[in-house]
Amino acid sequence: MRIIGITGGVGAGKSEVLDYLARAYEATVVQADEVGYLLMRPGTEVYRKILEQFSSAVLKDKSQELDRQVLADLVYTDARLKKKLEQIVHPAVKEYIKKDILKERQAETEVYVIEAALLLEDHYEEICDEIWYIYAEEEVRRERLHRERGYTNERINQIFAQQLSEEEFSEGCDFEVDNSGTLEETQKQIDRRMQQYEIM
Repeated sequence: MRIIGITGGVGAGKSEVLDYLARAYEATVVQADEVGYLLMRPGTEVYRKILEQFSSAVLKDKSQELDRQVLADLVYTDARLKKKLEQIVHPAVKEYIKKDILKERQAETEVYVIEAALLLEDHYEEICDEIWYIYAEEEVRRERLHRERGYTNERINQIFAQQLSEEEFSEGCDFEVDNSGTLEETQKQIDRRMQQYEIM
């Protein structure tokens, strides 16, 4: 089984790459954010720790579920709170993924893909065979975030300021996919890389 880590800045188009790997190469795709949401459900250890740290202010009014939007707003404006949330959620996510990898090995999965914004910071190179950096020009990313998520320039600037630079992503990754152009151009880059592993 080949384990590929996928990372890159917000708006780089990582989802397009994941969709293509799943469709064209039957890859098992695991997204750290989705695992995080799963582990934040009421009754979990992660949920309990978040409530201890952030209080009931982060709960939805009627249900006992965490209000992820409230949490996101808190951490995007306070680096200290962001770090505290990451220290609770990220180790649990990584442990979950490690267990999932063992299960997929037994199922003889050929390609296993992990997507996480903080793949490098959380040292996923320890469990990945290689890490891909999904790159897109800043203007392309800004336009996508405006169009697809309705983000303001101020919100985009806050997000960009908290992420690694292009140089840091490049240095930490084994392979770079330029996703600034067409979907077909992106897919060709992926195909060339996968052919090197003789995965067709």
